[in-house]
Amino acid sequence: MIKNGMAAIGVALLATLAHADDYLSPTDERVRLSLGAMHLSNTTDIRVDSGTGVQGTPINAESILGLNNSDFEVKFQAMVRVDEVNRLRFDYFTLDRTGQNTPTAPIIFRDVILQSGQPVESSLSMRLLSITYEYSFIHNEKFELAAAASINDTDISAQARQATQTVHVTQTEDAAGPFPTLGLDSTYVISKRFYIDARAQYLKVAIDHVDGSLGFYELDALYRLRPNVSFALGYTAVKAIIDSRKPTDSGFFDFNTKGPEVFVRVAF
Repeated sequence: MIKNGMAAIGVALLATLAHADDYLSPTDERVRLSLGAMHLSNTTDIRVDSGTGVQGTPINAESILGLNNSDFEVKFQAMVRVDEVNRLRFDYFTLDRTGQNTPTAPIIFRDVILQSGQPVESSLSMRLLSITYEYSFIHNEKFELAAAASINDTDISAQARQATQTVHVTQTEDAAGPFPTLGLDSTYVISKRFYIDARAQYLKVAIDHVDGSLGFYELDALYRLRPNVSFALGYTAVKAIIDSRKPTDSGFFDFNTKGPEVFVRVAF
């Protein structure tokens, strides 16, 4: 009886281990939740014209206003598969930066003039909430390729402030609204433990004297530690351009951020 009991325990243990190693292809996962961090390098070129039509001063926000040219930001992404070929993805991207510098020449920033030789405090925040529908026109255990269409709720806010005994000026600029992008999303399964995710989305539009473009690019290599838990190393990039020629709201915004990322993914 002892031998039979030990055998039963052994069979149960083997069954448990086998169950722990059950393999579900990443192309068949129904739900994904990814959370991690990105180390981003930023480049921002801005020109904000005055309300009277005077062209603003073109500046690089990192070198002229002292905004951080690199920082760490949180990465969050979720995916829900409706059926074999239809799925939804949710992404949230945020970037908040502050800086201080003393310009060497006057800067026209909308309806204020930032004086040279006086310290300027600045801030720039950007938030993107993306909801993406994807249709997989290639889908099997080893490879999936989907067409993607997104609505990106974009919110950009910039502020420049100069406060001394002789100068007191503050100017805030906000731009918000939905912006569409189109692209491709793919998964390539190398082995039971390793797979690669890649996506690229971009769109350029021109509406009412405003030209704009928005692009997302991401490449990740994932290692599956457990059937439902993976760790990833990757690289991501976001690029946004707004060129407004509206008579009372003209200007230019060119933002580029990119860098490595690490995250953990839980999938079912």
